[in-house]
Amino acid sequence: MTAIQAVHVRGHEDRPNPKPHVVYRIEIQAHVRSWQMWRRYSEFVELHTELTKSTGSPPPAALPPKNAFSILKRPFRDENAMIEQRSAGLETYLRAILSAKEEKWRDNFAFRDFLGVPIGRQGSVAEGGSKTKFSSASWLDEHIELQSRIRDIRADINRRDTLSDRGDVGASHTANVQAKKKLAENLSRVRTLTEGLQELGISGMAEGELQRRTDMVARLQDDCEKLGKMVTVARQVSRMGLPTPFPAQGFTNVAVAPESDRSALLGNGKPVTRVFGVALKKPQESDVTRPLDDHGLLQLQKVHMEQQDAQLSQLTSILQRQRHLGEAIGAELATQIEMLDELNDDVDRVGGKLTSAKRQLNRLG
Repeated sequence: MTAIQAVHVRGHEDRPNPKPHVVYRIEIQAHVRSWQMWRRYSEFVELHTELTKSTGSPPPAALPPKNAFSILKRPFRDENAMIEQRSAGLETYLRAILSAKEEKWRDNFAFRDFLGVPIGRQGSVAEGGSKTKFSSASWLDEHIELQSRIRDIRADINRRDTLSDRGDVGASHTANVQAKKKLAENLSRVRTLTEGLQELGISGMAEGELQRRTDMVARLQDDCEKLGKMVTVARQVSRMGLPTPFPAQGFTNVAVAPESDRSALLGNGKPVTRVFGVALKKPQESDVTRPLDDHGLLQLQKVHMEQQDAQLSQLTSILQRQRHLGEAIGAELATQIEMLDELNDDVDRVGGKLTSAKRQLNRLG
């Protein structure tokens, strides 16, 4: 990690959500860049607990006490003065970690993540090059941004389909081109996000959190793949001169089959009966299938199958997480059983020695 030149706790904000609380602005200055983070007091407490557990000893300075601020406020009490006093205590706490002789606290992943330090392959701040480096928080921000862009791409595709139904071919083509450009950029950023997650794993991210974020990236990749199929399929506007409702998104809308062909296909005659079992029922039309010919029905079926595949992929991810959890529980149980077996052997040995000692005492008595 590049040495941090200075850290200050300057300023604060009152935020109403999820409930009224105060957040403190932390200003961090490195060699070639500076940034700021907003943290509330409870996050400082969580950091202190994590550093104590992971390093085996508490940081060199203590946090400012909370009770001095949380007591009942009287009209004459200067609230801003108390906040400034706490800010000074928090700044002293962070500076003590940075200036300590031992590096175990400031090199800890929890501390780097708390300050929002970008992490590279060797755990250093990126001071050059075009490769994006992520902290744990910035990785989540990028994931949220990509989800928002995926929604924008879907909106462009829906607009393309609406314009195509209205016969505005030029505007429909423009919307489709915009969707393709956004999708190409999204794919590049998803790859960068995947590489950033690998670097976070190397730097010491917990295995459970790493698996959860891996599943998040997999869902982004699935969404991009489905959008790629949608932007490459150009919908064909019906040339029959009849208004044809669009039954579903994502499949080709084609010319309505002539009523004579439909009647010949479905027919009004008596259905074929069987000797055993339930009699066959006449196929039922719906508002979705009525305006479609054979090719349109096939496309509709493909859309339904893709939706089922997406649901199956989500179910597979859930089952994989359950399997990993089961394997971890099984390994822990095996360890506990082995320890119990060793304890049982020790008890048997001690029991044998006690029996032998008792015999010797009986002979002496």
